[in-house]
Amino acid sequence: MLEVKCSEDYAVIKDLFTEYSQIKGAEGCFVSFDKELADLKGFYKDGAILVGYEDGEPVGCIAIKKIDVKTCEGKRLFIKPEYRGKGYARILLNSMLEQARSLGYELFTFTTKPDVMKTAYELYKRMNFEETGFNDGVVSMRMSL
Repeated sequence: MLEVKCSEDYAVIKDLFTEYSQIKGAEGCFVSFDKELADLKGFYKDGAILVGYEDGEPVGCIAIKKIDVKTCEGKRLFIKPEYRGKGYARILLNSMLEQARSLGYELFTFTTKPDVMKTAYELYKRMNFEETGFNDGVVSMRMSL
């Protein structure tokens, strides 16, 4: 069973984000990544970073970044490969949406690369996220909260 917590354990978060950044084809998702890692607290100010734990072991993450007063962006959904196929991405997404609502956001946005993250993209569609654009292999999506 996955336990999801808002986390400020930046060493764990950096490890998860770094492992995610090494996925082949995802390189373009990590522009200014060094700056982000150097100041996670500032980068996700007025947002949150959620970490999923299985038996106390960090196995996945997702983050909420403030765009403006009403809008936030989902970032860094990642499940370690050996823990995939257990429904953890859906649990993290639902936890993130609940957290975004509790923070007062009304619109949730994000981008994804379907060619690289096909399974995640299919999950987003099943969860009724709305596609709002496609540019250079990147799909923009959103959901009203």
